[in-house]
Amino acid sequence: MSLTPRIEEKLSEKIITKTSVGGGCIANACIITTESGNKYFIKSYGSNSDILRNEANGLKELAKVDAVRIPKVIVLDEEFIVLEFIEQGRNKKSFSSDFGRQYAKMHKFKAEKFGFYENNFIGSNPQINLPENDNWIDFFWQNRLLYQYQLAEHNHFIDSDFKDSFKKLENSFSSIVSGTEEPPTLLHGDLWGGNFMVDNNGSAVLIDPAVYYGHREADLAMTKLFGGFDSDFYKAYQEEFPLIEDWEYRIDLYMLYHVLNHLNLFGTGYYSQAISIIKKYI
Repeated sequence: MSLTPRIEEKLSEKIITKTSVGGGCIANACIITTESGNKYFIKSYGSNSDILRNEANGLKELAKVDAVRIPKVIVLDEEFIVLEFIEQGRNKKSFSSDFGRQYAKMHKFKAEKFGFYENNFIGSNPQINLPENDNWIDFFWQNRLLYQYQLAEHNHFIDSDFKDSFKKLENSFSSIVSGTEEPPTLLHGDLWGGNFMVDNNGSAVLIDPAVYYGHREADLAMTKLFGGFDSDFYKAYQEEFPLIEDWEYRIDLYMLYHVLNHLNLFGTGYYSQAISIIKKYI
């Protein structure tokens, strides 16, 4: 069934053109032009209205900070989301350093507790943000690593070697992270090369968030999983908001959350990377 009549009703004008575009792994997306000449970006996720609401709320949360450009949420409907259309451009020479500095500024936005006021999604898997927690070590272990491990167990991806190694990691996790705690920081939650774009001014735009308040090392870990962020990005970030000593040693530990999530989303191709990270820390 076409969403066009409902979109036209919400926008109070007719759609003249509609062009399908990539919407990531799980979304359907298109760009529409209305009779007044306005362009909008439309996303839908089939019958999953929760993911639409979560995406809208995540974008609105990121937009509270005047740091990195965020698409405006125009309409949130149970079947689709209408976002500001942002014309894509090319990186300017200072793109990476500007982005790194802007991202560090975003990370200066704090909250009282770790988590978020609602659960949301990391890809198509649930991301558990509730209950919010005063303790980062407990939150990350329970709501991130243990949750994904138990999901992998349910999906029959866990063997005895993995189980034994994960138990050892549980015993050592606190000592690795202890002493590096910081106040809860606003995180994009899923920042890789496919979740930002470049606008026609050559500046970064954040899209497809999995927002929560956590430790910024956990946010930077995802930037390392698939690459796409050069040394200028991290150098500028450090100049704006220096990280705690030895942060690069802990990056793989925080990356483990995303590797386990990919194991649960895409299967055993991520098994060896997951267990390799675990064994690095035990």
